[in-house]
Amino acid sequence: MTELLPTQRTGTVTSFDAHVGLGELTADDGTTYPFHCIVIADGSRAVEVGARVAFELLAKLGRWEATAIRPA
Repeated sequence: MTELLPTQRTGTVTSFDAHVGLGELTADDGTTYPFHCIVIADGSRAVEVGARVAFELLAKLGRWEATAIRPA
């Protein structure tokens, strides 16, 4: 069974550790997705906790990760 997901979702950054470059965001539907700083679309490699963002999903290593993160 294949589930089609919207190409763009929105949510809020719930954690981000700038030292290691890892974070999590929570989509508006309540699902939490991990991300790495290299997927922040503006190239800054930084994002504020609490920021509203738009993102896409990428299947990686058997799980969904947020990618193409940008301001919502």
